[in-house]
Amino acid sequence: MLVSIFNDVIGPVMRGPSSSHCAAALRIGRMARDLMDGDVRDVAVEYDRRGSLATTHNSQGSAMGLFGGLLGWEATDERLPSSRAALGEAGIRASMALIDAGDPHPNTYRLTLANARERHTLRALSTGGGMVEVIALDGVPVSMFGDCFETLLWVEGDAEAVADRIAERMDADAVLVHGCGSEALIEVKAGAFVPDDAVAELRGAGLVRDVKRLAPVLPVLSSRASSVPFTTCEEMLRHDAGRNTPLWKLAAAYEAARGGLSQDDVIAKMVEIVRIVRRSIALGIAGTEYADRILGHQSGRFARCLDEGRLLDAGALNRAVLYVTALMEVKSSMGVIVAAPTAGACAALPGTVVAVAEAMRLGEEEMARSLLAAGLIGAFIATGWTFAAEVGGCQAEAGAASCMTAAALVTLADGTPTQAVAAASMALQSVIGLVCDPVAMRVEAPCLAKNVMAASNALSCANMALSGFDQVIPLDEVIEAARRVGEQMPRELRCTGLGGLSITPASIALEQRLASRST
Repeated sequence: MLVSIFNDVIGPVMRGPSSSHCAAALRIGRMARDLMDGDVRDVAVEYDRRGSLATTHNSQGSAMGLFGGLLGWEATDERLPSSRAALGEAGIRASMALIDAGDPHPNTYRLTLANARERHTLRALSTGGGMVEVIALDGVPVSMFGDCFETLLWVEGDAEAVADRIAERMDADAVLVHGCGSEALIEVKAGAFVPDDAVAELRGAGLVRDVKRLAPVLPVLSSRASSVPFTTCEEMLRHDAGRNTPLWKLAAAYEAARGGLSQDDVIAKMVEIVRIVRRSIALGIAGTEYADRILGHQSGRFARCLDEGRLLDAGALNRAVLYVTALMEVKSSMGVIVAAPTAGACAALPGTVVAVAEAMRLGEEEMARSLLAAGLIGAFIATGWTFAAEVGGCQAEAGAASCMTAAALVTLADGTPTQAVAAASMALQSVIGLVCDPVAMRVEAPCLAKNVMAASNALSCANMALSGFDQVIPLDEVIEAARRVGEQMPRELRCTGLGGLSITPASIALEQRLASRST
């Protein structure tokens, strides 16, 4: 699947502490619900004992998101914190077990779903930043990203003949046959479900015994017409051929081609993202509360000290620190945030862009253009690597956010694409090897400080690039180096809560205190 700025990088719009846990789990739950025609009575969830979810599924919101998805809720639903109770009220029985599955991916969900009529199994991955992939249904290998309308048909007769009949009846992006004979599963990927009359005809002929329809869960759909003009920084600069096209314009052209949108639509969608972010910043500064939380409301005190002149003069950076901390507090209180590129790193990019743009007296469209530029850099990261701390450590989250933010700030200053890319490269170089070690298994500390660090690093690297500092290592090579470092990291340092600050006496004591509150 080609990376989309709005699918993979700037989004989802969501509640919860972690996009890899909350938003991704919710999307997996929505697809599982569709697999059961909306009628789930029992769900058994299994996590690999050696994976990240074994230790983080409760504290980082996997269960909350998954249950919300099984109930058909959206990622912004204010009821999400109570989804476990709501599941029981809906008459759905749920169980969880840790097993020795040997799953290659640390964020693997294994679901067994049942009702009075049928039983199905589903295996899915949370791949980072809220993105998912269903990799098996009833033991049959598939690859579904939630980026199109999926019609699944269990075939009684000649599967290839059934597939040909479907292809004749509709303009599908793909008609895939999995298995053979009476065990065959046909998967139809398209911009709409297989028409009811075509399904009825196949049923009437005794060729199909069951049909399921899985709706898209991503905002930008894929099709055969989806394309992108470039997938790496080097390709983008070669494509631009020295014209010095603003990075945001290259980003708008990229996303328009990827999603079949007009460039005006792309800008408008990003302006709406800016407005969501600004509302969240205001909410955070005004004050937030949430019981299951390490850090209370602190950004309001920072705002007062800033207004009273009691802080060191750091220019626009002080406003950026205020906005970044406000957004992190909204995230930690289950408010609405934009995962950009993840929920754990949701504040560095949008908070810094809004703060610096306001200091420059720029408006929402300039902010949106800046976020688009950042989104394109993020698309290169997502294409070649990951945003999942469970795979790459926090260099994949706060590190990627700093990288993207640096390019965004150069764009605000009307810098060239070459300068923006140089700033991004220097910013990511500065944080290669950054580990993910959440205190008390919550995405608050040291995540708050890492988001502030990401903002500070980005602002410094942006000014360095604007003044002509040498990046030394091209961004594509830096991304590849970060990917290799992530593979070399012990799993304990990749968002499992089994290393670093996570296992300090203070962290363990905090975790026990928070656990006692909920019992």
